[in-house]
Amino acid sequence: MSDGMFRTVSGLKQGYDPDEVDDFFTHARQVYEAGPSSGLSSKDVRGVAFDMVRGGYVTAAVDAALDRLEQAFVARQRAEFVQRNGQDAWMAKLSEQARTLYGRLSRPDGDRFAAPEGRQQGYEPADVDALCHRLVAYFDKGTPLSAAEVRAATFRSRRGRNAYAEQSVDAFLARAVEVLLGVE
Repeated sequence: MSDGMFRTVSGLKQGYDPDEVDDFFTHARQVYEAGPSSGLSSKDVRGVAFDMVRGGYVTAAVDAALDRLEQAFVARQRAEFVQRNGQDAWMAKLSEQARTLYGRLSRPDGDRFAAPEGRQQGYEPADVDALCHRLVAYFDKGTPLSAAEVRAATFRSRRGRNAYAEQSVDAFLARAVEVLLGVE
């Protein structure tokens, strides 16, 4: 245990930089407690990145805390939106966000995302396509799927033109998580 907010890894292993993590969570708490319309959003929480250092914080613990923090900001955003515009408007907004996902979801397996450039590393298309099938089942049939399940998804690595580019897959899944969080 460290004097900080999270457990640390042993000295030879790498974890998130404790100073960066502590600063971010301290700032996030202040912003959240300041009330609605403050200077931090769920997208900011989702996009935060920390340097890796020896003896840093256990990444799984920090990532779980970030997930909870993002959920809190989404819940606040939803409450503010519903108060101003009503529940029907919120559901219409989520429906529109979900429709933006359908372009990729309706593409054939193996063709949903561009390949990485050259021989760069990407994701195994079959793994990504399997998650996309689960998203389609969620939207079309109401099959249970949580934002946490999408966040926790891992994909095998693959190189070259028979892979999906990591950046485009990650951006797409971030939008899917945003929709799922809005419903949860």
